[in-house]
Amino acid sequence: MSKSAGDHPITIETEPRRVTVEAGGRTIIEANVVLVLKEAGYKPVFYFARDAAAMALLEKSDHVTHCPYKGDATHYHVRTPDGLIENAIWSYEDPRDGVSEIKDHLAVYPSKLDMTEH
Repeated sequence: MSKSAGDHPITIETEPRRVTVEAGGRTIIEANVVLVLKEAGYKPVFYFARDAAAMALLEKSDHVTHCPYKGDATHYHVRTPDGLIENAIWSYEDPRDGVSEIKDHLAVYPSKLDMTEH
């Protein structure tokens, strides 16, 4: 799928990739298929289906960010034995037209969580 907003192209592809996301010795996400979103000038971002995540370890945050191309992103803290990792995951629960595939998927900040491709 491709979308373009002027000079701001966005593509989303489904790829078979085994990816594990961990924090504090816990597996937060384990997926065999990911959505890969490529957006003009940015590194690709993996989006994971919610059923691949240990949702019980996530706590919805009040933090919301806005992207003019994708919409508003809800953020989640991750619970670990050492405490919360704040705003480590985000999700577009009502994305803009053209990027609807990422609805209710989760993306992670690699600077906050350990992500490994197998």
